[in-house]
Amino acid sequence: MEKLHKQLDRIVGSILDEHQKRSTRRCEENEDLVDVLLKYQEQGDHEFPLSMDDIKAVIGDMYAGGTDTSATTVDWAMAEMIKNPRVMEKAQAEVRQVFDARERVDETGIPELKYLKLVIKETLRLHPPAPLLVPRENSEKGKINGYVIPAKTRVIVNAWAIGRDSKYWPHEPEMFYPERFPENPIDYKGTNFEYIPFGAGRRICPGMTFGLANVELPL
Repeated sequence: MEKLHKQLDRIVGSILDEHQKRSTRRCEENEDLVDVLLKYQEQGDHEFPLSMDDIKAVIGDMYAGGTDTSATTVDWAMAEMIKNPRVMEKAQAEVRQVFDARERVDETGIPELKYLKLVIKETLRLHPPAPLLVPRENSEKGKINGYVIPAKTRVIVNAWAIGRDSKYWPHEPEMFYPERFPENPIDYKGTNFEYIPFGAGRRICPGMTFGLANVELPL
């Protein structure tokens, strides 16, 4: 583990060095996460300053938390579309319509792929990449729906079961049906507790946008 940690540290260090070397000629249009973190550090005078080790930790978290989860979601989306040829054909037709004239697939056309986004939403409903989310621990004693939750209790949320609950998803909850979402305003941004593949509240997954981009482009 120590050897792997040192190797990862070298890789992240080289990424930071490369960004620092080109910092003088970077423009906001082409900035990525590393550029933003380095700029924040350079500005100084923050209540919570960032050290180089802090930046390395953030980048490491993005790699660790955003690779396996995104790959799992892509796998499930492909598996569901193979099982449901109707959905596959509809998604393929949309991709061809949007990108045929562009000659290449890039992120500029992603916002036009409305049906593909529904496919991803339905995949996350049935197959959240973290089915039990991240365990939490309450700092104070509380009471929810008549249940007393002692302080320091580890709380696990079953997002997988919530996404298949017929009380919230009355139209065949076990069926892969992307078309359920245009009629349903529920979104994964944490305000609808019946659909929380990324969690909710202040501790919602900070890499949600990054993770979705990692799913949309491969699909």
